[in-house]
Amino acid sequence: MKYFAGIDVGSLSTDVVIIDEGPRVVGYSIVTTGAKSTTAADKALAAALDRAGISRDQITAMIATGYGRVSVPLADKAVTEITCHGLGAHHLFPGTGTVIDVGGQDSKVIKVGPKGKVLDFNMNDKCAAGTGRFLEVMADKLEVGLDQMGPLSLTAKREIEISSVCTVFAESEVVSLVAQDEPVADIIRGLHRAIVNRIWNMVQLVGVNPEVTMTGGVAKNSGVVALLEDKIKAKINISDEPQIVGALGAALLARNSR
Repeated sequence: MKYFAGIDVGSLSTDVVIIDEGPRVVGYSIVTTGAKSTTAADKALAAALDRAGISRDQITAMIATGYGRVSVPLADKAVTEITCHGLGAHHLFPGTGTVIDVGGQDSKVIKVGPKGKVLDFNMNDKCAAGTGRFLEVMADKLEVGLDQMGPLSLTAKREIEISSVCTVFAESEVVSLVAQDEPVADIIRGLHRAIVNRIWNMVQLVGVNPEVTMTGGVAKNSGVVALLEDKIKAKINISDEPQIVGALGAALLARNSR
C-alpha cells in the first residue's frame, strides 16, 4: 500500500493529511504553527503518521502548501493553497463550484470547474479583517471562548452594527460597546456581520458557482456560516473537519503525481 501526505503550513496552524491509494484519509493532525514553521511541520507530520499507524519511510510522495510551504524541506514540491483548497473541496463535495476559505490570517474566494480546477479567485492577505485572527482578538476582548462565538451569535436579540472592519478600530468599538453594557451576543452578531460583508464583497468579484463549499477554521463558526448562507441564499457545504481541506488537496496532488 502506498501513502501520500499533504502539509498545509498556515499562519496559525499547520495541518497534515495522509491518504492511501484509495484515496482514503488514514490520518491527520492540526498543530499550532508558532514561531518556527519547519518545527511545526515536523511535529504535525509525526502526529499524523502516529494516527495513521505508519512510518515516515512509507510515504511515497509529499506536497506542501500554505504561506509557509517553502519551509518544509521534507516535501517533494510546494504548491499554492488556492490550488489545494480547490482540489480538496471538490474531492469532498464533487458539485463544488465556489470555495470560500477563511483561515487565520487570510480569506479567499475560489471559483472552480471540473475536477476542482481553479478558474478564478480573489484573496485578502493584506490585513486580518474578515479572518480567524479578527475573531480571535474580539473573543479575547469579550472574554468568551472562540468556540462560543458561533452559538452565542445565534442567540442574539438584535444586531449591533460594527462600523469598521479594521481589527484595531473594531476592537475599540467593542471595548466601547462593552462599557455601554450592550449584550455580548448582540455584539458578536455584529462582528460576524462585518466579516460576512467583507467575504461577500470578495464573492461578488469572483461570482457564485453553485455549490458553495466553505473551508478553513472559521467554517466551524455556526454564526458566520448562518449569516453567509442567508447572504448567498443557499446551503453551504462544510466537511467534518474544514480546517484540513487544504492539506487534503495537497495530499491528493501528491497521489496524482505518482
